[in-house]
Amino acid sequence: MALIVRRGDLPNTPHTEFYAIPGVLALEEIHGSYGFDGPWSRKMHVRHYPTEQSSRPTVADFHFRPTFVDAAAVALEPYMIHSGDIPYGGDALRSRFALCGGHSTLMSVIKATESFPADAFFRNAASHELFFVQEGSGVLSSEFGELPFKQHDYIVVPKATTYRIDLHEGSVWLLLIESKFPYEWPPHYMNRGGQAHMTAPVVETEIGLPELRPFRDEVGEFTVFIKAPGGTVTDSRQSHHPFDVSGWEGALYPFTFPILNHHGIAREIHTAPPMHNTFQSGHIPNTGFSVCSFVPQMEGWHPKEVCAPYAHMNVDSDEFMFFCNGSYGARKGIIKDGSISLHQGGVPHSPHGKAAERSLVNRGKIAERLAVMLDTYFEPLTITVPALEFCDPEYSTSWSRAAQTQ
Repeated sequence: MALIVRRGDLPNTPHTEFYAIPGVLALEEIHGSYGFDGPWSRKMHVRHYPTEQSSRPTVADFHFRPTFVDAAAVALEPYMIHSGDIPYGGDALRSRFALCGGHSTLMSVIKATESFPADAFFRNAASHELFFVQEGSGVLSSEFGELPFKQHDYIVVPKATTYRIDLHEGSVWLLLIESKFPYEWPPHYMNRGGQAHMTAPVVETEIGLPELRPFRDEVGEFTVFIKAPGGTVTDSRQSHHPFDVSGWEGALYPFTFPILNHHGIAREIHTAPPMHNTFQSGHIPNTGFSVCSFVPQMEGWHPKEVCAPYAHMNVDSDEFMFFCNGSYGARKGIIKDGSISLHQGGVPHSPHGKAAERSLVNRGKIAERLAVMLDTYFEPLTITVPALEFCDPEYSTSWSRAAQTQ
């Protein structure tokens, strides 16, 4: 992030003496990335270092270790996962349902009916997190402040942020994309000063920022569940409230970005996925992935434009696509709200049935689709065993079936 934010009270000069409480020296913490070479923020804890624990950590009674299929023993085929059929239940902390993943990323859904348990917090020490809110609303509270979220927001949470999620009412349905690398705006959108250039589809100032609340100078026992690489969860008991920050500043912090703030770029003929790129993570194009937002926008207006996408295969990529609604023209009749396609590298995919022919009448019209896509770079994705229960077993032959019936 090029946008440096300052909240609350802290000294102007880093690493200098400061008192948020008279007579009590405030204690500085640096929250960094890429080994102090990437974006970072500094926080001022009013009385305690964040290292203070009331007891020795233990292994929690739950974990987030995914169970993948044996990729060496299954056929290479596309998948259609109907995540809308995954039942709601549980709290927003424990109800992560892993769908697929690779060596640097893991995709899950959270369909929770309850907030985090009282006085419980979570810290992902393995991954940076990107949520997409399919349904529901609430607040993600962290040491950086309170960050409200609503339907169709992205929520970016840096690795090792201590947070909790509280729902406003009802339930929440979240897509979660975890990455070992930080999330960033695509560098080709940014000018030499780090600002989005005038032709970029994103404006980096169109984000929602956390609002820092009065610090919590409280002692007691507060549970922080910490996810480690591999998915084991540690039960850590902190002797003071983790939101004891009087102020912070920097370029690494949680924020929201409504998907409709991705301002789609239209052109005379079909726009390829890189035109829809919102975020990326990793060292593109050698590793990591791109996240694309397929928002409503005008279809191509060339007099012979075929609006449906061409057949393609991701030779060096695996493609994960979350359909927020069923209006994606190339998959109409195959998908429903929350359906997810997983197309693996080297296997071509295309519009279904007569979707290409039907799309001819849409030239110059607004496509009402809404979808989130992830394309990896040289990283195969493997589906999990639990996700298979929610897959269409005939998806790999659906192109032939669709061609006969549509």
